Amino acid sequence: MQLSIIKIGGNIIDDEGKLGSFLDSFAAIPGKKILVHGGGKLATKVAEGLGISQQLVDGRRITDAETLKVVTMVYAGTINKNLVARLQARDCDAIGLTGADGNSILAHKRVHPEIDYGFVGDVDSVDTTFLTALLTLDKTIVFAPITHDRKGSLLNTNADTIAQELARGLGRSFDVSLVYSFEKSGVLLDTDNEDTLISRINPDQYEDLKARQLIFAGMIPKLDNAFAALRSGVRRVIIGRAEELPLLLAGKAGTTIVNE
Repeated sequence: MQLSIIKIGGNIIDDEGKLGSFLDSFAAIPGKKILVHGGGKLATKVAEGLGISQQLVDGRRITDAETLKVVTMVYAGTINKNLVARLQARDCDAIGLTGADGNSILAHKRVHPEIDYGFVGDVDSVDTTFLTALLTLDKTIVFAPITHDRKGSLLNTNADTIAQELARGLGRSFDVSLVYSFEKSGVLLDTDNEDTLISRINPDQYEDLKARQLIFAGMIPKLDNAFAALRSGVRRVIIGRAEELPLLLAGKAGTTIVNE
């Protein structure tokens, strides 16, 4: 049974025109599907409006107790429920979740030797039984990037990681295609030249490109996650623009990550 897991970020969430077009395409995907979303700029805007200073380290938000309240409100509340409502308007029966709902994604507070990330979570497990039951009922799942530790604490968790862990867990029961949306057309040899798109990449090619420093640093974590997902049973991983979603799923756009 096919399952499409699509991850979108701020470049789509923060752009009303792109978001509307994307939701049209997403709702039209046949079969089972899960949408994983990031938070965009709204959390920072709300936090600043409340006088809560924000700190980022290597692009990751330091999540203190007050910031956790904001990201929970924005990610699991405003953004998640608006996406659900807009999918319902497109006859796509959606249900919005965090990792705490149904104990679906269990995580632990990140431990780092030098940096205290606060209430940032790293995933431990995914309850595939619960999620499979929802998918069997033809519910489209919309995941906010919030997990929990089963000790009463919510945790702010990277949306790329959530998408990967969902794909790995559900890949045992479904034929999973995982799509990471990106502001570029895919993996590029030259980040300023869309004509240098790599349409297909396997592990040997990836290691060679890294060794020759032809993969820019910001793309390496996405590709590492992609290959980890493939090794765990995900059928294929695609990186590309969310605006080209139908073409991505058809293998006619973006970069397809393969094991062989």
